[in-house]
Amino acid sequence: MKKVVQQLRLEASVSRVKVSQAAADLKQFCLQNAHHDPLLTGIASSMNPFRTQKLCSFL
Repeated sequence: MKKVVQQLRLEASVSRVKVSQAAADLKQFCLQNAHHDPLLTGIASSMNPFRTQKLCSFL
């Protein structure tokens, strides 16, 4: 019972944020950092470690 009470006290002491405020903060963060996101901006083919390798062939 002591552990349960301790856990409830811990959870009660956590500061709460409204969902609308958290969503607004998340949206602002995403918009500010969109230019660093490779899924949105893409990456240069020279920097892509997964590009297909060119084969050297000797004649």
